[in-house]
Amino acid sequence: MSTNDRTVLVVGGGIVGLSVALALTERAPDVAVVVVDKETRLAHHQTGRNSGVLHSGLYYPPGSLKARLAVDGRAQMVEFCRHHGIAHEVCGKVVVATRPDEIPALEVLHERGLANGVPNERIGPEALRELEPNAAGLAALHVPSTGIVDYVAVCDTMARLVEKAGGTIRLGTLVESVDATGGALRVRTDSGDLGADLVVNCGGLQSDRVARASGTDPHVQIVPFRGEYYEVVPERRDIVRNLIYPVPDPSFPFLGVHLTRMVGGGLEVGPNAVLALAREGYRWRDVDLADLSEVLRYSGFRHLARKYWRTGVGEMWRSASKRAFLRALQRLVPSLQADDLTRAPSGVRAQALRPDGALVDDFAIVEDRLCVHVLNAPSPAATASLPIGHVVVDHLERHLQ
Repeated sequence: MSTNDRTVLVVGGGIVGLSVALALTERAPDVAVVVVDKETRLAHHQTGRNSGVLHSGLYYPPGSLKARLAVDGRAQMVEFCRHHGIAHEVCGKVVVATRPDEIPALEVLHERGLANGVPNERIGPEALRELEPNAAGLAALHVPSTGIVDYVAVCDTMARLVEKAGGTIRLGTLVESVDATGGALRVRTDSGDLGADLVVNCGGLQSDRVARASGTDPHVQIVPFRGEYYEVVPERRDIVRNLIYPVPDPSFPFLGVHLTRMVGGGLEVGPNAVLALAREGYRWRDVDLADLSEVLRYSGFRHLARKYWRTGVGEMWRSASKRAFLRALQRLVPSLQADDLTRAPSGVRAQALRPDGALVDDFAIVEDRLCVHVLNAPSPAATASLPIGHVVVDHLERHLQ
């Protein structure tokens, strides 16, 4: 790719934004790369508040971006971590059917995984107990390629590599608008204007707003869903060896309450999925009336709420009741008790929603004039981040000839 001292400004200091910046330094070394984020530290939102899973690519429809990039991204992330000495482990997981009516969905997952190039084995109760002695189930899938990783450390390493290659990272810088009326981009921030030839929007929870601020209609709205977690007390962490997942509801984009061993030695359980009352609402008391009003007025959310209100009520009940949360876990690991669980920090998923209430299931990357917008990049975006970065640079390539 030939370049002419152009500047590309990347909005967002999470793992996707940093992966785009890193890909640019590798493929367009003469381009000036600037990453801006409104927070004072990297990976402050989705990247730094997830369960640290290296996803295998099991769940996603064959041929989708999620399927292809998760499989490629997992392998690339493992190599990246090995090369840079970042804590990770390819430990495997089991997806467990606890009721007869879940067996068909388990079979679908088995076939889908094979179609995506994800090795997985259908096992019975005895083999399940060999892998996870405290798990209960009628059948399960064993997925050896799933792993765990420290994504914040990944981001720190990416940032160092970007800066070493001559890129710039500006934290505490809020993008207010992107003006392209004069043929060149002027990015207005709360700390002054920045010039750029191209802008990449990796704003996560704010990505639709950044798109609108650049004059692009994203045709979706981000709806924030809070995922709440518990941590298992240290003396009971050996109750799970690696990762235990339920069979997910195929009509809903969340994987259900699961148990995940962490690279730091902890054991995390969750998340549920409740509407957050602010774009960055990590607690029930985090309420932003403007954010909440925007969600409630959106036709897409009203359609979604009518369709899934029973599911929503159940998720809210698990949020309010530790015992209800525990019962969901006890389907998988019956010996867990309420005293084994303590509250852990929550995360918020940026879920893109169409006006008709359809949840955007795949990654969504939209090119518009001098901007590229990553408008839907929830899980498994962290796993898939390295190839996502190159897909975005593919969109930029014709502008950088």
